[in-house]
Amino acid sequence: MVSPAKAHFLRQSAAALGVAERPQDAATANAYELMLMKLAEDRRRLKDVQSIERKADVKRILLPEYQPWVQGVLEGDSGQQDDVFMSVLVWTIDIGAIADALPLVAYAIRHQLVLPDQYKRTTACLIAEEAADIALKTGDVEHLAALQEVEILVAGEDMPDEVRAKLHKAIGYALRAAAGWKQDTDYKPDATQREGLIAAKQHLERALALHTKAGTKKDIERLDVLIKNSPAAVNAENTANSDPNG
Repeated sequence: MVSPAKAHFLRQSAAALGVAERPQDAATANAYELMLMKLAEDRRRLKDVQSIERKADVKRILLPEYQPWVQGVLEGDSGQQDDVFMSVLVWTIDIGAIADALPLVAYAIRHQLVLPDQYKRTTACLIAEEAADIALKTGDVEHLAALQEVEILVAGEDMPDEVRAKLHKAIGYALRAAAGWKQDTDYKPDATQREGLIAAKQHLERALALHTKAGTKKDIERLDVLIKNSPAAVNAENTANSDPNG
C-alpha cells in the first residue's frame, strides 16, 4: 500500500508535471521516471502470469498503487503524454471496471493521448473494443450506462467499422437486458420495456449495418417479433382499429 505521504507526493508531482506555469524540481521530474520503472517491473510480473483471469487479479492488486498518480494527472490537466496513466486506463478496463475508467478515457481522448507501443491500437479503438468485449461476456445491464458514455466519448474518433459495430452490439444487448428480456421465457414486454427493445434493436441494426458479420441479424428478427406482438402494440392496434374516426 502507498503511504499517505507518498500518495501526496505522487499526486502533487503528477499534477505539476508538464504544466509550464508550475515550478518543477528534480524530485518532481524524477517521480515520472520512478513510476515508469515501477510500471516496467509490474509488467514483467504480469508477463509471468499465463492466465488472463489471474492477470486481472494481479492488476486489481496493483492498481491502487497508481491511483495517486492518476489523480494528480487529472488534477493537473496538462495533456502531456503519460504512459503510466495510459497503462492504468487499460488495466482498469481489463478488470471490468469500465465505469471507473471513464474519467481517464475522457481525459485521454480530449488530449489525444496515445497508448504505449505494445498495444498496437489507437486509444479510442482499444477503449471501444475492450469495453464491448467485457460487456458481451455477460450481455446484461451492468455496464449499460458506461457503454453509452463510451459511445459518446469515441463518437468522433476513427476506428475500424467492426470495432464500432461490436460496441453497438454490446449496447444493444445491454438495453435488451434492461428491458427485462430473457431467453426461453414467456416474456411479454409492457409499454416501457417495448421502448427499451426498440432502442436495443436500433443499436443491433447499426451494428449489422457497420459489419455484416456482427452476428445480430437473428437477434433483430426476434426483437422485431417481440415488439410487434407485445401487449402494448396489440392494444394500440386494437384501439386504432376500433376507432370509427381512425
